[in-house]
Amino acid sequence: MRVLRLCAAGGPEQLAVADADRPRSGPAEALVRVHAAAITRGELEWPVDRLPAIPSYELSGVVEEVGPGVTGVAAGDDVFALTPFDRDGVAADYTSVPADLLVPKPRALRHAESAAIPLPALSAWQGLFDHGRLGAGGRVLIHGAAGSVGGFAVQLARAAGAHVIGTASAANLDHVLELGAHEVVDAAEGFEDAVEPVDVVFDTVGGERLRRSRAVLRAGGRLVSVAEPPPGEGVYFIVEPNRDQLGSLARMVGGGDLRPPLVEVFPFTSARDAFARSLEPGRRGKVVLAVAT
Repeated sequence: MRVLRLCAAGGPEQLAVADADRPRSGPAEALVRVHAAAITRGELEWPVDRLPAIPSYELSGVVEEVGPGVTGVAAGDDVFALTPFDRDGVAADYTSVPADLLVPKPRALRHAESAAIPLPALSAWQGLFDHGRLGAGGRVLIHGAAGSVGGFAVQLARAAGAHVIGTASAANLDHVLELGAHEVVDAAEGFEDAVEPVDVVFDTVGGERLRRSRAVLRAGGRLVSVAEPPPGEGVYFIVEPNRDQLGSLARMVGGGDLRPPLVEVFPFTSARDAFARSLEPGRRGKVVLAVAT
């Protein structure tokens, strides 16, 4: 089978498609025929302590076989998932995945669209609700509201009954409003004077916006970031695979209550171009590798 490997530390130029033996599904695992594998900006920096490594940790595909002790999924099921970061990723024709992470793929979506959901949607869910403890009637400021994570955060916060404020570039303000934000602020302008105090700041960009965010928090408010550790008290977290949460997100997508990001699809053989594209500034949406043809 074909497998994409990051051969040495560096950028897309260190990627190569190689041949490998097809893995087998061990106990509690499922072998998945990968149809689409999504790319996250900067992810080639993650596995530098275990090279060579297979990148991409979001997949959509079809179960080929299941290992001993597996229940809940079976051969032929269309599934998608976020896979663990402490093992090889899924940019390959086949991959073995812990079966308890697999969720039925939203039927209305193509594999490429489904693969683009798990990491940004789970990041938004966990940032807002697990770490931010946002609830109905709360006020939340979302930095980077036009991005993949920020876009999901806007929609999830609105669906939860919160008052949603988003920062984004001037060109993306209308898009953030379409996603459900009640207010938008041009990221190039100071937001401190434009925003009434909020209960949660959810940051996806880091830098100056994150450092200035404490000025708009109410007493007892929560500052949460997926970009970098906040100054002072605050929460920086790395998203974790979660089958129950991803199942809830899939149902929201299937019911039309959650809009997935735009996708740019590259053939598997153009993986270097795909990863280079994911690094370009100002790009909106997710880059996805089409693995099965």
